[in-house]
Amino acid sequence: MNSDTHAYDHDHEHEYDYVIVGGGTAGSVIAHRLTADPDVTVAVIEGGPSDVDRPDVLTLRRWMGLLGGDLDYDYPTTPQPRGNSHIRHSRARVLGGCSSHNTLISFKPLPSDWDEWEEAGAEGWHAAAMDPYYDKLLNNIVSVDEKDRNAIARDFVDAAQAALGVPRVEGFNEKPFHEGVGFFDLAYHPETNKRSSASVAYLHPIMDQRPNLRLMLETWAYRLEFDGTTARGVHVRTKDGEERLVTARREVVVCAGAVDTPRLLLHSGIGPKADLEKLGIPVVHDLPGVGENLLDHPESVIVWETHGPIPENSAMDSDAGLFVRRDPQSPGPDLMFHFYQIPFTDNPERLGYERPAHGVSMTPNIPKPRSRGRLYLTSADPEVKPALDFRYFTDEDDYDGRTLVDGIRLAREIAKTEPLAGWLKREVCPGPEVTDEEELSAYARQVAHTVYHPAGTCRMGAEGDELAVVAPDLKVRGLDGIRIADASVFPTIPAVNPMIGVLMVGEKAADLLRGDAR
Repeated sequence: MNSDTHAYDHDHEHEYDYVIVGGGTAGSVIAHRLTADPDVTVAVIEGGPSDVDRPDVLTLRRWMGLLGGDLDYDYPTTPQPRGNSHIRHSRARVLGGCSSHNTLISFKPLPSDWDEWEEAGAEGWHAAAMDPYYDKLLNNIVSVDEKDRNAIARDFVDAAQAALGVPRVEGFNEKPFHEGVGFFDLAYHPETNKRSSASVAYLHPIMDQRPNLRLMLETWAYRLEFDGTTARGVHVRTKDGEERLVTARREVVVCAGAVDTPRLLLHSGIGPKADLEKLGIPVVHDLPGVGENLLDHPESVIVWETHGPIPENSAMDSDAGLFVRRDPQSPGPDLMFHFYQIPFTDNPERLGYERPAHGVSMTPNIPKPRSRGRLYLTSADPEVKPALDFRYFTDEDDYDGRTLVDGIRLAREIAKTEPLAGWLKREVCPGPEVTDEEELSAYARQVAHTVYHPAGTCRMGAEGDELAVVAPDLKVRGLDGIRIADASVFPTIPAVNPMIGVLMVGEKAADLLRGDAR
């Protein structure tokens, strides 16, 4: 290490070139890329423990056991008059972030997703510019292995193709698609069912090899430190209760995700001035877009009882899915389904439905929802969780609600088509007697849940966009020495699962940081 970088000198014990807040999906990528230069020191502040030697985390098939557990920040949703007020938003408290906590379904965002960002003011983020970043990813992204392809999931793929006439897709990342059914690509190692998460791919190979990388685990960042309008560092608290300031010589990079990034900014006095003043938080910078534009992929569920147990082989119980384009004018799919080899009844049970002993479910999902929510603080105490008001199903034309009704109807078409039909004994919920548009809509919205894709709360935009929080170079507008790189910067939500998009944001962020440093 260069003698002029004092990362471990006693007087500069907590000073680094870059301080990354969040060792999650994007933070892991950026830490890996920046520390490739041995003269650059990086600290990663991660609120959770390491995932090393944690089979409960690293085994993909065990993902559902992580939800609501001690590695989950578990954020509640505010009351949703038109939706389900009981939705919990899991956010991972472990190295690797949500890539250590999710199903690792891996879709390169569609060209139309990136081009939509460019149209929204994110100059330089169009598909042609972003495509090369997919090829740089270090994760092991492969189609669900043959041994993991459950027989009923195979029959779902055949039935969907027969019922709807959509193409079968083998490798969703091979080329852009508008419709299709098939087994997903996953970031995993099929021979061991081990995750190829951001931490496994980007941090595990280097964490003991690069002395210029410091991982500060189980360390909570609760406030940014500013000198005027320049970010100087981050106030943190360790698991032992010790508080300290970790300072950055060059930049602070916030990668805490679509919930905790705006939360940190707001507690640091960056956000809508009136809201901050109402809570008694000193205003550092009036930035009205912080916490606005909260996006998600809501989905509903339709459940069937099967004639008995189904085979247990699976990568993670939801290995196949379907994309449909109802509107030929839509640039990409406008309805999506996960096929679960389990009866996914948590929310229906609240309405009185019973969980069958053996069953499966299809979950109609809205790829491009039109409802927009917001995240806001209810207290100046950083320990108090922020309020997440997704405003589910509040779009003016009820596009989101109608999408789920269409989804239930298409799911029923698939279910009565062989070879899937032979597995199914009866529809459990909503039940075949529920056919009226209004009844279906009420059911679909009441049992709606999330696939944990919050985004957009510090969105990227053009200079004249008052609600844009970051510019296309990811720098926070009106401030120096601070950037954001995570799903919070998404101007719009991709039609597909967003994890690969977050990894690609991390890769581009690393290029931007290294380019500026040069």
